[in-house]
Amino acid sequence: MAAREINPMLKSALELGPIVAFFVAYLWIKDDVFSIGGRDYSGFILVTAGFIPLMIVTTGLLWKLTGKLSKMQVITLVLVIVFGGLSVWLNDDRFFKMKPTIIYLIFAGILGFGLLRGQSYLQHVMEDMMPLAPEGWMKLTRRLCLFFFGLAVVNEAVWRTMSTESWVWFKTFGLTAAVFLFFMFQGDIFRKYGEQDDETPE
Repeated sequence: MAAREINPMLKSALELGPIVAFFVAYLWIKDDVFSIGGRDYSGFILVTAGFIPLMIVTTGLLWKLTGKLSKMQVITLVLVIVFGGLSVWLNDDRFFKMKPTIIYLIFAGILGFGLLRGQSYLQHVMEDMMPLAPEGWMKLTRRLCLFFFGLAVVNEAVWRTMSTESWVWFKTFGLTAAVFLFFMFQGDIFRKYGEQDDETPE
C-alpha cells in the first residue's frame, strides 16, 4: 500500500487521542473500584483495559489512511497490548507502568546497535524530515540513544517511588515535554550539520 498524506490535525488526533483519553478517563474514575466477575479492579486497571482496543483502532485507522506505520508505532502498539493485557489479566498495574521503560530501552538498544556498527539508524527514519550531514546524524543518534536510556531510568524511578496518579501525570505530560525539549536543545547540531541546497539558479 502506497503511503498517503492526511490532514495533520487528524493525524495528531489519532496519535495523541488515546493518551489524552486515558488521562481524562483515569482522573474521572481513579478513586473508584469496580467489581467484575467476582474480582475488584481499580479505576487504573479499567482505564487500561479500555486503552488497549482504543490504541488498536486508532493505529489501524492511521495505517488505513496513510498506508504506512513507523516501526516505533508498531513496537508501541505491541507493547501496549502485551503489557496492558498483563496488567488487566493479572490485575496488576505494574506491568503497564513498565511499558515506557521497555519501549525506551528497545529504542536505545536499536540506536546503540547501529552506532556500534558505525551507522545511524535514526537517519533512515528521519532523513526526509531533517537533512543533516552524516556527522550530524551520528552525533544526534548518540545523544538520542543516551536520552532514551535516561527516560527509561527516570520512568522506573517515578513509578516505583511515587503514586499511580503522579505517574499518570508524568507519563502524559512529563515524558512528552522531555522529548519536545530534547529536540529543542539540538539546535547546535542542526545549525552546524544541516544540509542546504547550495545550487543557485543560472
